[in-house]
Amino acid sequence: MADASESQASSAAPVAADTDQQETREWTDALSAVIETEGLERAHFLLEHLLETARQNSLDMPFSANTGYVNTLEPDQEARCPGNISIEKRLRAFMRWNAMAMVVRANRQHPADGGDLGGHIGSFASLASMWGAGFNHFWHAESENHGGDCIYFQGHSAPGIYARAYLEGRITEDQLEHFRQDVDGKGLSSYPHPKLMPGFWQFPTVSMGLGPMMAIYQARFLKYLHARGIADTANRKVWVFLGDGEMDEPESKGAISLAAREHLDNLIFVINCNLQRLDGPVRGNGKIIQELEGDFRGAGWHVIKLLWGKGWDDLLARDKTGKLRQVMMETVDGDYQTYRAMDGAYIRKHFFGKYPETLKLVEHLSDDDIWELRRGGHDPEKVFAAFHAANAHKGDPTVLLVKTVKGYGMGKVGEGKNTVHQTKKLADEDIRYIRDRFAIPIPDSELENLPYYKPADDTPEMRYLHERRKALGGYLPKRRQKADEHFTVPSLDAFKAVLEPTAEGREISTTQAYVRFLTQLLRDKALGPRVVPILVDEARTFGMEGMFRQIGIYNPKGQLYTPVDREQVMYYKEQADGQILQEGINEAGGMCSWIAAATSYSTNNRIMIPFYVYYSMFGFQRFGDFAWAAGDMQARGFILGGTSGRTTLNGEGLQHQDGHSQILANTIPNCMSYDPSFAHEVGVIMHDGMKRMVERQENVYYYITLLNENYAMPGLTPGTEEQIIKGMYLCKPGADGDKRVQLLGSGSILRESLEAQKLLAADWGVQADVWSCTSFNELTREGQGVERWNLLHPLETARVPFVTQQLASRSGPVVASTDYMKAFAAQIGPYIPAGRSYKVLGTDGFGRSDFRSKLREHFEINRHYITVAALTALAEEGKLPIEKVAEAILKYGIQTEKVNPLYA
Repeated sequence: MADASESQASSAAPVAADTDQQETREWTDALSAVIETEGLERAHFLLEHLLETARQNSLDMPFSANTGYVNTLEPDQEARCPGNISIEKRLRAFMRWNAMAMVVRANRQHPADGGDLGGHIGSFASLASMWGAGFNHFWHAESENHGGDCIYFQGHSAPGIYARAYLEGRITEDQLEHFRQDVDGKGLSSYPHPKLMPGFWQFPTVSMGLGPMMAIYQARFLKYLHARGIADTANRKVWVFLGDGEMDEPESKGAISLAAREHLDNLIFVINCNLQRLDGPVRGNGKIIQELEGDFRGAGWHVIKLLWGKGWDDLLARDKTGKLRQVMMETVDGDYQTYRAMDGAYIRKHFFGKYPETLKLVEHLSDDDIWELRRGGHDPEKVFAAFHAANAHKGDPTVLLVKTVKGYGMGKVGEGKNTVHQTKKLADEDIRYIRDRFAIPIPDSELENLPYYKPADDTPEMRYLHERRKALGGYLPKRRQKADEHFTVPSLDAFKAVLEPTAEGREISTTQAYVRFLTQLLRDKALGPRVVPILVDEARTFGMEGMFRQIGIYNPKGQLYTPVDREQVMYYKEQADGQILQEGINEAGGMCSWIAAATSYSTNNRIMIPFYVYYSMFGFQRFGDFAWAAGDMQARGFILGGTSGRTTLNGEGLQHQDGHSQILANTIPNCMSYDPSFAHEVGVIMHDGMKRMVERQENVYYYITLLNENYAMPGLTPGTEEQIIKGMYLCKPGADGDKRVQLLGSGSILRESLEAQKLLAADWGVQADVWSCTSFNELTREGQGVERWNLLHPLETARVPFVTQQLASRSGPVVASTDYMKAFAAQIGPYIPAGRSYKVLGTDGFGRSDFRSKLREHFEINRHYITVAALTALAEEGKLPIEKVAEAILKYGIQTEKVNPLYA
């Protein structure tokens, strides 16, 4: 059985049989002598030198990235904790109790509503010692002398943070009583949510996997700010608390090579290895700690393992045969979990009893003594030493792999059990056990009420609590809601390059308009340095390669090579203080960089203006969870979906063509989304975004879809600016006439509406007014807001939605055509004036590769289909014979029997 377990647990490469044991002993004795006389660093140097010599002699067989299943730090290497261990233990006990009480009390309330608000006890129980070390000794708040550390708290452990804040006086008992009761505005959010607690939480982390990746790019952005001289971030750290189960999320390890490549020594991952995920063991048949060690060390991280408490030090020191280390390695995680769910006698028999040598090591210990042998994460002094080593490390990011027990201290109801993650209700006997286990001074007579415990302000514990945070600059977590900086955005006239009509033969795309706007902004002395252009390896697609030489690409190493295009004006220029963030083919990474910049006003007290441009199809649907988190974090910046539209990006096909990113954007309440058709619309919208996000510091961000289709730009008509921002304006009115329709469009398909206007007049004697709908999403939100107000104010004069106001002065049915799914334009249907029909054309279905004209015919959104839809609407209103519709279908060669593009 031991052999099988060892084969499952070990991740080392196969080792050949020992053909000369005497020679092997001589080598190992020599190495031991070097360690003893000259130290570990000299021994490490010699081993590296031997490996390099072997490689030079063509011995390129792989070596294991793993170390033994023991602590990385030897006892004599451990820094001594300067704190009061006894007081810190009592404070942890109080926090454990209050965190548990908060969750259990919340789930005892309102039985008529089900009495089940959820919550988690086991996760915080497993890492209380780690958070205690951080709060008491390492984590700086923002102060005059320090920018503040960034702490990504493990989301399921939020009750522990609330419990601490309650002792600190930052959260009231009434707020604890409203845990997970957000609606009335006085409760505590279930997890870290900046939107719900804007002065408290900094980073949303419970959508597992997002925290690790966002944190890596946050650490990188701190280096970026420092390199560019915008903020002094040299002493700031980013601490990230993660679960071992969480590391299975692809995003969790998706950027660890970036952290190593850019030597982010301001980054510390702390992985709480309680060996359990939500339903059971993380690696029941293996060893998750060893697996993670190999992953991170292979990627170039500094790895510190903390597996065993100090009670194991003596046993390991007396383990002359190496059998204890062998058992530690052979035992799989599923068994380690079982041991903590049993008792000391069981551990003696099934763990130490595997070999006579290990059983003899513990013959002097009682079963209770064996049970008290702690895992490293529950030994405060060991935790301090590991944190100290991580905090002091230079040159590389550090990962701490800390072994703990999920539900530590919860007894039979939860400790080490598969069900502990979902445990939120406790019986009286379980509560009594926790009270006794952690010596909480609450008498039996009060246990039924499950009271919170808070010592008097003048007790040693409370004085110590406040003194430690005062020494580190103040209380955490704490979120800055507005930057102290103030900027004035240049007037709209400053961007006249995109507001004026294009000259004949000088057609441009809206993407080029965006680049012109950005180029002008970069010239602004105040705001230019705060612009953060973010690319995902498509600069030439978007016409931005000219910025390479102008402002440079950020690389902390500068440019150590001669670029192949050095002789060109727009050569690929990397520099240590470069302004562009070039993320490579990595949309999620680009979004994480954008989030770091878009929340810099809060984390760094520096307003930055990020512009992240990418292929729209490859963006919003790929990083949708990050986009939602950005809303929670109150991000501010511009996201630009380039080459948008299902028929506008011709030649690419099914995986590229975007017909739904606008719909996805509309799901995020504080994301303002626009689909402009013309350059001046881009300018007006982006200027509005600058005013709102930079000048007024509003918590919104902008998603703008851009086009790669060149055409003439008509220029801004003065007086339409506000309508452009609201979502629609009359772009080109038709002539006078009895038969009339209203044509709505956005993006490049607005031009098809303009062409349909000509066809309707020339072929059918119908006049059309053409409206540019820059944002069907914003029109819908405004309309819904009006509906709500009218519903709640029945005695007031009813308000009128903006869409209704715009169309009220113009007669006739309404036809909308866009390069997006029908649902995009259909959502304003309730606000079309009463009695007017509304027909919507869109691009439902998979994309196809072809020329634009063929694609627009395929998806039935071109000028001919718009014309037929308009004639149909007029016929339905009795203003045109139905035969005219059939005549138009024949005239324009429309295939009536072809397959519906939704299913084609």
